[in-house]
Amino acid sequence: MEDTLSDDARRPPEPPDARLPRWLPRAMVLALALVACFQLASWGFHQLIGLLLNILIAFFLALAVEPAVDWMAARGVRRGLATGMVFLGILVAAAGFFALLGSMVAGQIATMVEEFPQYLDSVISWANSTFHTHLSRLEVQNNLLNSDWLQKYVQDSANNVLAVSATVLGSLFNLLTVALFSFYFAADGPRLRRALCSVLPPSRQAEVLRAWEIAVAKTGGYLYSRGLMALISGIAHYILLEILGVPYAPALGVWVGLVSQFIPTIGTYLAGALPILIAFTVDPWYALWVFAFVVIYQQFENYLLQPRITARTVDIHPAVAFGSVIAGTALMGAVGALIAIPATATLQAFLSAYVKRYEVTDPRVHGGRRSRRAAEALARVRRGLHRDAPEGARARTAPDGPEAPGDEPS
Repeated sequence: MEDTLSDDARRPPEPPDARLPRWLPRAMVLALALVACFQLASWGFHQLIGLLLNILIAFFLALAVEPAVDWMAARGVRRGLATGMVFLGILVAAAGFFALLGSMVAGQIATMVEEFPQYLDSVISWANSTFHTHLSRLEVQNNLLNSDWLQKYVQDSANNVLAVSATVLGSLFNLLTVALFSFYFAADGPRLRRALCSVLPPSRQAEVLRAWEIAVAKTGGYLYSRGLMALISGIAHYILLEILGVPYAPALGVWVGLVSQFIPTIGTYLAGALPILIAFTVDPWYALWVFAFVVIYQQFENYLLQPRITARTVDIHPAVAFGSVIAGTALMGAVGALIAIPATATLQAFLSAYVKRYEVTDPRVHGGRRSRRAAEALARVRRGLHRDAPEGARARTAPDGPEAPGDEPS
């Protein structure tokens, strides 16, 4: 018996159970699966971001043309045919405009190439007489043709022909993608709304339809404001070009108005480059005058004209409109700048229905002066307090005027 006890005492204690909990392997597998799904979703989103941006542009373009399609559909035209007619009209107008400008630009470039020696002689003569130099046209031409930067530029351009071609083809593909999706969105607008509302309860269906109608109205207002600013810009530049005697002044005015307003980010530079180039063919000093006018007018438009017109047509504050454009550009580049204002106006109009507003009666928010409406509201409040107050307090409180002297704090 003692030997048995001594053996048990000498036996080392058994180690605790070292097996892993049963839930730990499953938790590790689940965590790894979640990380893999997140990485896969992130990769897919980055791969499809170009397509998603094209769909977003197509959606707002469909909202812009939907009023015209609805007007034609209400008069018996099939919705698909009406959408095709609207897009055909836009395509014909754009093709005619760019064909006119293309022929004009080609003619002006040919004129500039033919008269380039005369321009160079005039510039050299002006430089020699102003700075007392002894330059010659042959020397300047040889220096330009034999310069390292020109040879490097020509070599890089030749090497990048394939990249430029791929970029052009990609832009055409994106344009066709936007046109196709916008056609389907506009032609199947009612069907799309029914499909979206069919998966929502009736209370949510009304909100979705109201948001859709607000988006159509705000996008139309935004396009109206852009068209108005394009008209003002085109007239202003046409007057300047007509005064300077620059040829094709009406077409150049239309070019500046449309390109500067409907092409985000780089539209201003494209719009101003063409009239400056053509003014240079008439007189180099005219090109300088046109450049100065373009810069000054852009400042006037950005800080005075655009905020006021946008605030009236889209019904948002000018500071909010300016901030939304900056935020949209930072988030999505040129696409964000194009759709920032209508998207912000739609969101603001939709959320305004859920914000309850009250009458402001404090005269301090009116610059120290009490408006008539605020004074009437304050008088109503005081009359209600006067009726509910005890008899002793009624004698001390005037219903429509200021507080009695006895009520002033000591």
